[in-house]
Amino acid sequence: MIAMAACASAQGIKVTLLGTGSPLPRMDRFGPSILVEAGKETLLFDCGRGAAQRLNQIKVPFSDVTALFLTHLHSDHTVGIPDVWLTGWIRGRKVPLRVWGPPGTKNMMTHLAQAYEFDIHIRRDVDEKFPGAAVEVVAKDIGEGVVYESNGVKVTAFTVDHGVVKPALGYRIDFGGRSVVLSGDTRYSENLIRFSQGADVVVHEVIDPEAFREQAPFLNAEQRENVIAHHTTPEQAGKIFTKVKPKLAVYSHIVPGTTPNVMRLTRTTYSGPLEMGEDLMAIEIGDKVEVRHAQP
Repeated sequence: MIAMAACASAQGIKVTLLGTGSPLPRMDRFGPSILVEAGKETLLFDCGRGAAQRLNQIKVPFSDVTALFLTHLHSDHTVGIPDVWLTGWIRGRKVPLRVWGPPGTKNMMTHLAQAYEFDIHIRRDVDEKFPGAAVEVVAKDIGEGVVYESNGVKVTAFTVDHGVVKPALGYRIDFGGRSVVLSGDTRYSENLIRFSQGADVVVHEVIDPEAFREQAPFLNAEQRENVIAHHTTPEQAGKIFTKVKPKLAVYSHIVPGTTPNVMRLTRTTYSGPLEMGEDLMAIEIGDKVEVRHAQP
């Protein structure tokens, strides 16, 4: 399913997969991060390795990012925050960065400000004299429910099951009668299925257990099985998609990054529209759901 460049409707949603990878450093799949553009809102979900570079690639000014939402506080989902936050300040953001996430988010952002206090002091007070308000962070710990409403865009957080990693959140974004669900990190989750009902697009994580066992020799056997146990296998994801029946299902946060078995195994439990996510893939949700692949 290859798409035209413009969103089909002024009331549409554009979803760009900035990074579709995992903690493993790869040049083809950067860390987990998804950009959602809807009306006047430009929302960033997770901020993994390389999120700033990907925003720059698609020519979205850092200052245009309205808010950042975190699914959970694993490092692969948060390590790009200082770059987007501080480089965005250097590049002209005029207002504080707003961050929503599970309990612990506010504390993390407070300590990031402490970690970079030298840089902030020099750039704000001594050298460039960048505006102080723009380097401030407004962070909020959230739970399940509607967490953001602005300019006709509604963001709903819901809990998912990431094993011992608690709490972990997924998000549903609604705008103009269109909707997209972002799973975050989770294993099979009935709550995700419930919050995904009627969604146009579901972007879901996936793990290929066989490939992961082969490509994670730095973990022992027990550690590898523990990781697999709190992610979603292709067969399990297919069951989720079959229950939700989205207009399009898309894989992102692909563990370990290579995908020799994912599509084949998904097809054992799901026969509907499905895309393997790629960095910089754009999904445009309008009267139709269309996919635009990144230019090589």
